[in-house]
Amino acid sequence: MRTIAEINDKIAKKTAVVWTVEELKSRVSEMGIKEVFSQVDVVCTGTFEPMESSGAIINLGQTDPPIKIRQCWLDGIPAYAGFGAVDLYLGASAISDLAAKNENLEGENPERGGGHIIEDLIAGKSIQLRAVGQATDCYPRTSFETIISKETINQFYLFNPRNLYQNFIVGVNGGERTLYTYLGPLQPRLGNAVYSNPGAISPLLNDPDLEAIGIGTRLFLGGGIGYIAWEGTQHFPLQKRLQNRTPIGPASTLALIGDAKQMNARWVRGCYFKNYGASLMLGVAVPIPILSEEIVRHCAVKDEEIVAPVVDFSIPRRVRPTFGLITYAKLKSGRIMIEGKSVRVAPLASISLAREAALELKALIESGEFTLTEPVAKINLERTFIPQDRWGGKLSIE
Repeated sequence: MRTIAEINDKIAKKTAVVWTVEELKSRVSEMGIKEVFSQVDVVCTGTFEPMESSGAIINLGQTDPPIKIRQCWLDGIPAYAGFGAVDLYLGASAISDLAAKNENLEGENPERGGGHIIEDLIAGKSIQLRAVGQATDCYPRTSFETIISKETINQFYLFNPRNLYQNFIVGVNGGERTLYTYLGPLQPRLGNAVYSNPGAISPLLNDPDLEAIGIGTRLFLGGGIGYIAWEGTQHFPLQKRLQNRTPIGPASTLALIGDAKQMNARWVRGCYFKNYGASLMLGVAVPIPILSEEIVRHCAVKDEEIVAPVVDFSIPRRVRPTFGLITYAKLKSGRIMIEGKSVRVAPLASISLAREAALELKALIESGEFTLTEPVAKINLERTFIPQDRWGGKLSIE
């Protein structure tokens, strides 16, 4: 066994052995688990993929006279203002009020959303702010307009309720018309397939039972330093799993937090999915401390040993029919077989940038700039998933 304190001591002395998870997988094949455990201290995993359930906390600082903001727009994109007087939360998938109503945008960019505002602020650009206030005795001001940047606001940090899906789905469309989804356009009659998880290099697939990480784990987030803050929304660790403990579909998720003022826009990019909406592409790399041979065994998992469900989006239900499970090795080949038909397949995640994120984290650790943290608590592994299948009124699907 090995401890995080022992690893950090080696990092401070710049003697820690740090590999990317791909390097570990290759060397396990050559040397075996026991020998690899004796050599490596930290393994770096990474991903760069859409993480729609993300956003930024912004504190503006008070005006004179003071204002209690109840409505606010950043370059026309609404930010939530229902808590502190000048505290805002800007969601990555927020879009302009007119775009949300499918109305005439009058010169606005319908593809611009909260993720783009976050990217621009991180890049040092200026953003127009317009606010409406609620008049009270201590907050008499009722309106405010200004230009802000990351240098002119107090706090600017990402707080992402759901990042790092442990696994996800493969989207296809067995219907007769193109569908515009959070996986991008899905062509009719099984014209294409799209997946979003980078597979065997993805952080949580290499620590399937979250043994090596937990609340308080330090990680590489958006080009800066972040932390695991809590379990993520829709966290479902009780998903069915293979013998190697990897889940057969969406499972654990994490909530992440980090100082956006220290981030790099290369790793935080606003994006737009046609006829679906705005989102955020985010680079995250997670260090896995090699504390035992069992952790090496989990990190040695290969794309041939991880599966995802092929889901038909043409059925507009929460639980959609599937065409079975497919390995990530087959997904990464570029074509898969579905009911005897060869279907082209592509990832939403950038495999190359996922590798690069892992390499950047590796370099930070080797230089002594990044040390590991002891989790202050474990992630809940008994969380059930509660759907909202009962609703009042008529269901309208057009």
